[in-house]
Amino acid sequence: MVSIQNLSVEFSAKPLLENISYVINKKDKIALVGKNGAGKSTMLKIIAGLQKPTSGQVAVPQDVTIGYLPQQMEISDTLTVVEEVRKAFSHIDEMHRTLDRMSAELSERSDYESAAYQQLIDSMTQLTERLAMEESENREAEMEKTLIGLGFNRSDFNRPTSEFSGGWRMRIELAKLLLTRPDVLLLDEPTNHLDIESIQWLENFLITKANAVVLVSHDRAFIDNVTNRTIEISLGKIHDYSVNYSKYVELRKERLEQQMRAYQNQQKQIQETEDFIERFRYKATKSVQVQSRIKQLAKIERIEVDEVDTSRLNLRFPPAPRSGDYPVIADNVGKAYGDHQVFDGATFTIKRGEKVAFVGKNGEGKSTLVKCIMGEIPFTGNLKIGHNVKIGYFAQNQAQLLDGEITVFDTIDRVAVGDIRVKIRDILGAFMFGGEASEKKVKVLSGGEKTRLAMIRLLLEPVNLLILDEPTNHLDMKTKDILKQAIKDFNGTVIVVSHDREFLDGLVEKVYEFGGGKVRECLGGIYEFLEKKKLASLAELELSKSPDTASPKPDTAAKASAPQKQTAKETPQEAKEPSAPRLSYAEQKEREKLVRKARKKVEEAEAGIAAIESQIKVLEERFAAGETGDELYKEHAALTKKLENAMSLWELAVMEADSLH
Repeated sequence: MVSIQNLSVEFSAKPLLENISYVINKKDKIALVGKNGAGKSTMLKIIAGLQKPTSGQVAVPQDVTIGYLPQQMEISDTLTVVEEVRKAFSHIDEMHRTLDRMSAELSERSDYESAAYQQLIDSMTQLTERLAMEESENREAEMEKTLIGLGFNRSDFNRPTSEFSGGWRMRIELAKLLLTRPDVLLLDEPTNHLDIESIQWLENFLITKANAVVLVSHDRAFIDNVTNRTIEISLGKIHDYSVNYSKYVELRKERLEQQMRAYQNQQKQIQETEDFIERFRYKATKSVQVQSRIKQLAKIERIEVDEVDTSRLNLRFPPAPRSGDYPVIADNVGKAYGDHQVFDGATFTIKRGEKVAFVGKNGEGKSTLVKCIMGEIPFTGNLKIGHNVKIGYFAQNQAQLLDGEITVFDTIDRVAVGDIRVKIRDILGAFMFGGEASEKKVKVLSGGEKTRLAMIRLLLEPVNLLILDEPTNHLDMKTKDILKQAIKDFNGTVIVVSHDREFLDGLVEKVYEFGGGKVRECLGGIYEFLEKKKLASLAELELSKSPDTASPKPDTAAKASAPQKQTAKETPQEAKEPSAPRLSYAEQKEREKLVRKARKKVEEAEAGIAAIESQIKVLEERFAAGETGDELYKEHAALTKKLENAMSLWELAVMEADSLH
């Protein structure tokens, strides 16, 4: 559908991309991966036509449309939310104007037998059919479902866009882009400004409704669920894998091992050749052989090893001094800004050593409650911080609070005290700021580097309560893994505010949900929470017809979790209402498609469970035969965890299938 041919890009005479060729096919869901600075965003801009390559071309058929969502963009603030989003349908108005012009031209012509006249009729027919298809769907309903799926309430629709933060305005742009239904959708870090519910809605949309997608994201769970192809950019070249991200990681490891073996063999051959040349360079009797070896050396096509980041982020939180048994006790805590009650009646206890997550839609009070715990803002109710609790706080905007005009070294030097001052360079080196990197000014650092620098400040003194507000924003996957392991190993108490499901999975044992002005406790990890809330498919948003159930307002969360019998009783009554809209043909087809996909998910999940159970059975037979060893026990533990995850996915798939009946 879209062909990238011999693409090369140079910056300051340095090659970024070299002779890259590949094709984006219809229905491809591609994860574009690589190190920061590898050229991922540049590639998207070139495909979108916003940047010219140094050489090569992007061939896009005339009838193929491309939609592009950059990481950051200039957004106008002159309209309401709904007026801005209606711009997504401006192409339909343009099609009507084109059809009117064609009709006027047709009425004035009399060359009925000419090829040009027939061509005009054919064009009008095609355009009329396309318009009929475009207008068969209820545009207003689609717009409403999209905005609600991305976290807006109906009460937000007529608010000026200027009242919303930058993150929410990016959601408006994303809504416009999704509603245009382009043939190729280019998304650069689309989940940066979304909460868990909105990310899952976007996942479902991209899987079920989008055409071709090219995606850059550091959210592993998101790209794993959405993509079926992975293109890695490394050293200016690409490596194309017809698998999702997790499978790609395994295949890449195998490729790098093979590459490293070939590289080492070649280096050995080169060294032996160079040694021979050096030893016999000045011996006349060996001059012919020496010249032959020199030519041989010049002809060797050097094997280039792909970028392997050998630097290791050595992230380990200092041992936590012992605190009281209950670091945080909240009793009927509330916070309001004027007439707006953010939350009220929050009552919970966090025990020493617990690792908990604060989750919920943006704006429901997660960061606000963190600020209450920190004593930064006033609140109502009682909030007790336990005996000997020392808090380490990573704020959501921590990286932005750094002074951009000073160096990395000075940033740490200004806050370090005591013996730690003599170890600053060692600490910076452990965080991949060694050598010249420590003398860089903060303002030239990437988002991930600033986050790492802000994290160093958190490690300078021992704490026993870590509060981390969106700590993974701008971090690549490798660094997120290292941070996750460091938090796991930390022997103190942890509160994490995050929308990154993969990061929270296996890290927290308790989830606090913020919504509808309330804070609710849910025991278990993040996927157990999502299963209970039935958020994985968000099918109720896709299929609900009544305004009450369609609205994603958090205060309906309690109703959503009501027993199914009550819902079953209400459904026939709703069906009898004369005002209840019937599904259009297009909606019926879409529903049937969703049902087929849901059934397929259940079958795939069942097959996955059977395969894992078979592997576990083989291991247990080996145990029964008397085999032992750490590797076997580790493999058994890993398979057991994998089986738990597979069971959770199966349950989610079954619930999604049931919700569609």
